[in-house]
Amino acid sequence: MSDARVHDAPANRNDRTPTVVKLGGSCLDDLGGAWWDDLARHGRERPLVLVHGWSKPLKRLHPRYSEPSAILRDRYGNQSRWTTPEVIADVKTVSASLGEEVLGRLERRGVLAERLLGSDGLVRAGEGERWWWQNKQLVELDNLVGPITGVDPAPLKNLRPGHAYLVTPLARNTAGQEVNTDADRAAAALAGATDAADLVLVTDVAHLLIGGEPVRRITAEAAAAFRDKGATGGMRKKLRAAGEALERGVQRVVIGNAPVTELLAARTGTVITRD
Repeated sequence: MSDARVHDAPANRNDRTPTVVKLGGSCLDDLGGAWWDDLARHGRERPLVLVHGWSKPLKRLHPRYSEPSAILRDRYGNQSRWTTPEVIADVKTVSASLGEEVLGRLERRGVLAERLLGSDGLVRAGEGERWWWQNKQLVELDNLVGPITGVDPAPLKNLRPGHAYLVTPLARNTAGQEVNTDADRAAAALAGATDAADLVLVTDVAHLLIGGEPVRRITAEAAAAFRDKGATGGMRKKLRAAGEALERGVQRVVIGNAPVTELLAARTGTVITRD
């Protein structure tokens, strides 16, 4: 299943084809200046679409977000943050602060950047699950989450080298409500909608591990099999997002915690391809 062979980055992209990078909320504090220097160098050559998580900043905002009751599990075993209008407001608060920091880091390195809310016409969501386990009982709860059903890339009108977008992965559902979505899967949907060749999922682990061994390269089929039988927690979501990105036309997905150009060159991390 693991394979040390790698391929060079696709060479047939035009200069408006972005690299999409998901920044895990739990790893932003650990990305040093050299990491941002590398991202900016890449961003001066290719447009960037960055999608950020917010779990760690949200937990810092208020202790309640670290409590077990803040996370729900649906009848299929999928986890979700219990999201109310107050949670959406707090997500916007921490995202604005995080966005100011990220945009500042890029602009100091010569890359213009702007922040977009996915809910401002960019990301659409469907009806969310209503039945959730709570206190060992399956109960009907209002939870402002929803699966992504589409992306309108029109708001990303400045896709060009030297310019970056930072997307907060909120969405609008069919009722017009602002809802929470999974950031990895939002990044996958954005990569597909913008014809990106590469999706990079920056996380706090160096590789996908199977049987305790790092996997350098894996097919989508093998990754999906591991996702359903062996993966847990955040990695399970990342593998689901990787599969969705590849189904949407993305050529490869890379998971790791190294500089983006190192991951794209497949010198580290795990590369997932259709075959």
